[in-house]
Amino acid sequence: MAKKQTTKQTQKPFWVVGQSYFIRTVTHHLTGRLVSIDEHEILLVDAAWIGDDGRFAQAVAEGTFMEVEPYPDGRIVAVGRASLIDAVEVTFPLPRTQS
Repeated sequence: MAKKQTTKQTQKPFWVVGQSYFIRTVTHHLTGRLVSIDEHEILLVDAAWIGDDGRFAQAVAEGTFMEVEPYPDGRIVAVGRASLIDAVEVTFPLPRTQS
Protein backbone atom coordinates (compact mmCIF):
# COMPACT_ATOMS: atom_id res chain seq x y z
CA MET A 1 0.00 0.00 0.00
CA ALA A 2 1.40 3.40 -0.99
CA LYS A 3 2.07 5.86 1.79
CA LYS A 4 -0.07 9.00 1.56
CA GLN A 5 2.03 12.10 1.10
CA THR A 6 1.09 15.32 2.78
CA THR A 7 2.31 18.80 2.09
CA LYS A 8 2.66 21.38 4.79
CA GLN A 9 2.35 24.98 3.73
CA THR A 10 3.67 27.74 5.92
CA GLN A 11 1.46 30.78 5.83
CA LYS A 12 1.61 34.13 7.56
CA PRO A 13 -1.30 34.36 10.02
CA PHE A 14 -4.09 36.63 8.80
CA TRP A 15 -4.58 38.52 12.06
CA VAL A 16 -1.36 40.35 12.95
CA VAL A 17 -1.13 42.69 15.93
CA GLY A 18 -0.18 46.16 14.70
CA GLN A 19 -1.67 45.61 11.23
CA SER A 20 -4.53 47.81 9.97
CA TYR A 21 -7.79 46.25 8.75
CA PHE A 22 -11.08 47.09 7.09
CA ILE A 23 -13.72 44.90 8.74
CA ARG A 24 -17.33 44.26 7.77
CA THR A 25 -19.71 42.94 10.39
CA VAL A 26 -23.38 42.06 10.07
CA THR A 27 -24.32 45.65 10.93
CA HIS A 28 -21.24 47.90 10.59
CA HIS A 29 -18.03 48.50 8.69
CA LEU A 30 -14.93 49.57 10.60
CA THR A 31 -11.29 50.38 10.12
CA GLY A 32 -8.64 50.12 12.81
CA ARG A 33 -5.29 48.77 13.90
CA LEU A 34 -5.34 45.38 15.62
CA VAL A 35 -4.34 45.46 19.29
CA SER A 36 -5.45 42.00 20.36
CA ILE A 37 -7.58 39.05 19.29
CA ASP A 38 -9.07 36.11 21.13
CA GLU A 39 -11.80 33.59 20.38
CA HIS A 40 -14.57 36.13 21.12
CA GLU A 41 -13.31 39.64 20.32
CA ILE A 42 -11.07 41.67 18.07
CA LEU A 43 -9.66 44.78 19.74
CA LEU A 44 -8.84 47.79 17.56
CA VAL A 45 -7.28 51.19 18.19
CA ASP A 46 -7.54 54.30 15.99
CA ALA A 47 -10.82 52.83 14.82
CA ALA A 48 -13.53 54.43 12.74
CA TRP A 49 -17.08 53.45 11.90
CA ILE A 50 -17.52 53.64 8.14
CA GLY A 51 -21.11 54.69 7.49
CA ASP A 52 -20.75 54.64 3.71
CA ASP A 53 -17.77 52.98 2.05
CA GLY A 54 -18.65 54.28 -1.43
CA ARG A 55 -17.18 52.20 -4.24
CA PHE A 56 -15.92 49.08 -2.48
CA ALA A 57 -12.81 48.45 -4.61
CA GLN A 58 -11.54 52.01 -4.07
CA ALA A 59 -12.47 51.90 -0.39
CA VAL A 60 -10.35 48.87 0.44
CA ALA A 61 -7.50 49.77 -1.91
CA GLU A 62 -7.18 53.49 -1.19
CA GLY A 63 -9.21 54.25 1.94
CA THR A 64 -11.62 56.43 -0.04
CA PHE A 65 -14.83 56.47 2.04
CA MET A 66 -17.99 58.56 1.70
CA GLU A 67 -18.81 58.72 5.44
CA VAL A 68 -16.39 58.28 8.35
CA GLU A 69 -17.11 58.59 12.08
CA PRO A 70 -13.86 58.06 14.02
CA TYR A 71 -13.76 56.82 17.58
CA PRO A 72 -11.70 59.05 19.91
CA ASP A 73 -7.93 58.75 19.40
CA GLY A 74 -6.30 55.97 21.38
CA ARG A 75 -9.56 54.34 22.55
CA ILE A 76 -9.83 50.57 22.30
CA VAL A 77 -12.84 49.32 20.33
CA ALA A 78 -14.07 45.74 20.78
CA VAL A 79 -15.66 43.90 17.84
CA GLY A 80 -17.41 40.58 18.47
CA ARG A 81 -15.91 37.91 16.23
CA ALA A 82 -19.31 36.24 15.84
CA SER A 83 -20.48 39.32 13.93
CA LEU A 84 -17.69 39.21 11.31
CA ILE A 85 -18.59 38.93 7.64
CA ASP A 86 -15.13 39.56 6.20
CA ALA A 87 -11.95 41.54 6.72
CA VAL A 88 -8.97 42.67 4.67
CA GLU A 89 -5.55 44.04 5.60
CA VAL A 90 -5.13 47.63 4.45
CA THR A 91 -2.05 49.78 3.89
CA PHE A 92 -3.65 53.22 3.56
CA PRO A 93 -3.53 55.64 6.52
CA LEU A 94 -6.46 54.95 8.84
CA PRO A 95 -9.16 57.63 8.56
CA ARG A 96 -9.10 59.87 11.65
CA THR A 97 -11.31 62.79 10.57
CA GLN A 98 -15.07 62.91 10.30
CA SER A 99 -16.47 63.13 6.79
